[in-house]
Amino acid sequence: MAQFVEFFKNVFSWLSQDLEESMKTLHRKILLLEVLKDDVHEAYNHGKKRKRNVEKWLIDVGNNISESKALELYFPKELFLEVYESIDIWMSLMDDSVLSIGIYGMGGIGKTTLAMHVHNKLLKESTFLGHVYWVTVSQEFSIYKLQNDIAHVLKLYFSCENDERRRAAELFQAFKERGRFVLILDDVWNQIDAEEIGIPLGMNGCKLVITSRSSEVCHWIGCQKIIKVNTLSEQEAWELFLKKLGRVELHPRVEGICKKMVKRCGGLPLALVTLAGSMRRVSDIHEWRDASEGLAESCMGRAGMEYVVLPVLLYSYDRLRDTMLKGCFLHCSLYPENCHIPRDELIENFISEQLVERSYRSFRAEIDQGHAILNQLERVCLLEKTSNGTDVKMHVLIRDMAIEIAKENPRYMVKAGLHLREIPDVQEWTEDLDKVSLMDNTIMEISPGTSPKCPRLSTLILSGNPLKRIPDRFFVHMCHLRTINLSLTKIQSLPNSISDLEDLRTLKLKFCNELESMPSLEKLKELRHLDLTGTSIEEVPKDMDSLTNLRFLYLRCSKLKVLPTEILHRLSRLKVLSLPIHICVPIEKVEALKKLEVLEGRLNSARDLNRLLKSRQRDKRLSFYRLSLSSKRYRDFDDVHILSCKRAQFEDGSIMESSSCKDGNLLPRDIQELIFDNSGLSSCLMDDFPILNNARDLKSCIIENEDKLECIMRLSFSNDQQSSGAPFQSLEILKLGNLRNFIGLFMWEAAAPLSPFTFSWLKKFKIGHCCKVKKLFPQSLIHNFRNLEELMVFNCVQMEEIIEGDKNEGGNSISADITFPRLLILHLRNLPQLKSICKGLIVCDSIRHILLEGIKKIKKVPLYLKLLNGQPSPPPSLILIWICREDKEWWESLDWDHQNANSVLERLVRYFDGQWWMAQDQPSNFGSGPVDN
Repeated sequence: MAQFVEFFKNVFSWLSQDLEESMKTLHRKILLLEVLKDDVHEAYNHGKKRKRNVEKWLIDVGNNISESKALELYFPKELFLEVYESIDIWMSLMDDSVLSIGIYGMGGIGKTTLAMHVHNKLLKESTFLGHVYWVTVSQEFSIYKLQNDIAHVLKLYFSCENDERRRAAELFQAFKERGRFVLILDDVWNQIDAEEIGIPLGMNGCKLVITSRSSEVCHWIGCQKIIKVNTLSEQEAWELFLKKLGRVELHPRVEGICKKMVKRCGGLPLALVTLAGSMRRVSDIHEWRDASEGLAESCMGRAGMEYVVLPVLLYSYDRLRDTMLKGCFLHCSLYPENCHIPRDELIENFISEQLVERSYRSFRAEIDQGHAILNQLERVCLLEKTSNGTDVKMHVLIRDMAIEIAKENPRYMVKAGLHLREIPDVQEWTEDLDKVSLMDNTIMEISPGTSPKCPRLSTLILSGNPLKRIPDRFFVHMCHLRTINLSLTKIQSLPNSISDLEDLRTLKLKFCNELESMPSLEKLKELRHLDLTGTSIEEVPKDMDSLTNLRFLYLRCSKLKVLPTEILHRLSRLKVLSLPIHICVPIEKVEALKKLEVLEGRLNSARDLNRLLKSRQRDKRLSFYRLSLSSKRYRDFDDVHILSCKRAQFEDGSIMESSSCKDGNLLPRDIQELIFDNSGLSSCLMDDFPILNNARDLKSCIIENEDKLECIMRLSFSNDQQSSGAPFQSLEILKLGNLRNFIGLFMWEAAAPLSPFTFSWLKKFKIGHCCKVKKLFPQSLIHNFRNLEELMVFNCVQMEEIIEGDKNEGGNSISADITFPRLLILHLRNLPQLKSICKGLIVCDSIRHILLEGIKKIKKVPLYLKLLNGQPSPPPSLILIWICREDKEWWESLDWDHQNANSVLERLVRYFDGQWWMAQDQPSNFGSGPVDN
């Protein structure tokens, strides 16, 4: 019973405190409550609970299910918007501490509909005594006009017509006389100073609500609560379409066509309403099919769309008022529909195609400007963030708009991701084309003799096609071609005509793994970007040393036999250099590249790294790097884009060679990722790399197979580290594996404090196969790990305690409760000597997953369970407890502070086969959870 009551309370606590959850989640929780209600009915009928308790609980649940459904009715689904957005606005309006609310989203998304609904509800509320005012802000904004519009709704006549300051004072007084009020400004495009207009924003009871297409405008105005209106779900879109269509009964074949058309609108209410209006009273299936075909080509091609939807979206583009932003935005339309586009790839394209302006400064400045451009396009809702944070995407209708814009000037032909088997017919290759994108189709060949006449064409993208060869004359009439992208094709050789493209600046052949040779590059004097990553070439292209303007050179080719060092000497303008891992970077030649800012490759040892970093102190510093230090064995790099990397990985004894160097082992001060694998570390990591004390950006550290390592850092009052800073203060991920002599994170040489910032941002800590570790954390330092989210400990055969209790004067451990405020995952596996997790209880309301296996000496799992009505309740976020099937008897025999604890937790327990975890034992892997057997 206590479980059910607690669950019900969590649902409505969630409703009032975390209104960012979707309405779908609320529906699921309501349904689950109803199921639990039925379960209690059954328990009551079988006499398993006392009648009074059962009846009271049923009444409470019934009342609160009704309350949640009433809340849903208060913000009806006829809005066809996510209900939580309405609730969020409403709660903010009722909160006296929130004075201003910003509602933003793309054009046609329903911001005005949402705000108008809230406006109408407010008029019926007594809270603001009917003082609710709506003003639509003109796109041609002026303070004078906005003051007039506000005065009109207030029924105020200005005593002074031309003095904006006096008019503002009169507006201020008029608002003040009304006391509590809400002013809604719809469709705001410009920065507005409330005081300058005459809006008393700081006055108690005054509320300002604005709608805008830009989150930036909301921030400019200083909105305390900013809410994004999202597109409709598929179900909501379908309901809206049917409603506007007239709720007619559709033939099953027509219904299938309709659903495809609705999906094509991408959940944009304006498009759905327009489409439904244009198809109302259409019954002929031929006409439906024709409409669907037209919509598949472009939403803007359907009747009504180009007159209603396109102008609304187009205004967002026109407001950019910056040719650079517009060019970058249109470039994104070259990708297929619904494509997740890597930010790094886009920014590299912007730079290569000279769409950014800061090349005269530094490559880092260009990268920063690229990110700023993407951020700005996201803020005005012309691009969308994806869940991973590293990609962007275009809403389908925004992309259609961009393609419509690019049908004139500049002139694009975009047929990306359409499953084309052949390139477009010759008549489509018009002489005024600027850019052509045929990426991600199924084009296998281009007919011999094909030679499109496109003298203005600057960009040609054929990437992602199974294309094997290109006719020799294909490029003859593309004399001004500047960018060719053939990445991820099966191209086996390039036509000789490519050698005559003297204006060519970018040639991308990334992951063309069947390409074995290249034609001469001698004439390509303007080439700035050459990407041969993943090709099968064995020799560098002929005459590559003539490419004196080259800025980007990607040569990560696994079959490349040798890198002629004299070539690098001629390429003095290189900013980006990526070399294969099996060929050692010629350090003396790289030192001479004064403009180099990005380096990927393998160095012989830490001595080479020291030398490189010293040379960079005189020249441009490396902005991004991925460096492997190893003279023999090495691991290849992953496919993370180099423009996201600041990593060094030490392997195969590479540290030992520099141990006698008087300067010690150097690292870039902005390093973000460190990997040590059999590198020759001594007993203490900080002894080898004292510079880590000042590595403020280090986010990830992985240490494996280091036989001498005993600790990460030593602590003593005399230690310089203690006085000079807080090492690892930004570290988020720490993985330790197969360290035979590792004793613990810290080694005390005297009783010494640890900086409260050390490890204070650590989120993931994984340690395995460290056979000498007995205690993981001292209890006194737990506050350092306050941000820990994942803790995984496995195959540490001498581990006795996870958290070592502090000692009192008698030498006995003190039993005290421990709090992990953000811990989500706790995995403890194969720790045969583990006797205690901690002496007190672990308070952790955030915990979601617990996995326990092979810790049979533990008699008590010290998880704090709140008492509700005298009964224990699991942490509110706990979803599953994984127990190895072999440990089932052990789990059921555990001691708990309350006798009903085991039965309360039993519904969360899942048993799994321990063999499943064998593949997860590598220290560099994180397990997500076992398969439920």
